[in-house]
Amino acid sequence: MFTGIIEEIGIIKQIRTAKNLTVVDVQAKKILSGVKPGDSVAVNGVCLTVTKCGKQTLSFDLMKETLSATSLGECRKGDLVNLERALKWGDRLGGHFVTGHVDGVLRIKRIVKERNYVEFQFDLNRKMKKHVVAKGSISIDGVSLTIGRVTKKDFSVALIPFTLRNSNLGMKSVGSGVNVETDILAKYGRRILKKLR
Repeated sequence: MFTGIIEEIGIIKQIRTAKNLTVVDVQAKKILSGVKPGDSVAVNGVCLTVTKCGKQTLSFDLMKETLSATSLGECRKGDLVNLERALKWGDRLGGHFVTGHVDGVLRIKRIVKERNYVEFQFDLNRKMKKHVVAKGSISIDGVSLTIGRVTKKDFSVALIPFTLRNSNLGMKSVGSGVNVETDILAKYGRRILKKLR
């Protein structure tokens, strides 16, 4: 479980492929502290298991399903990725509950830039539509954000300068694919209501 508060921007140092497996090495500094093989780390919002810890890198094994269901399959050497260690019992919950099990990849349809303000707009697909509500929470590449405007066809999120500086979202452009996870509480709430009917 994660919070969507990015701890560090890492750099993909190496990508190695084997049969049915891709191994990714990510350079990091801050999150190396206290992380050991077997721990969970969110990489661009995807919950991955640490398989090896180096002096400056963490290694992750990615299966075919992970590569096809997330934007990690599009990552290349040198790309910047958002990193967050798993939540510890007793930690502050600064964002919202993020599982790291993304609902899918959406592409940025439009970027609105104004002074101290950036807005990303996305098409709203049928799968995610039922869990996207104005003022609700959403995770975009692992970043906990508040949903702004929602229409029948699309939705938007606003980004403050701090978020743009402290995540890889400031480097995104129109057409960039991002991992999206809708709010787990919205999913459970909808399921409960469905059973009550």
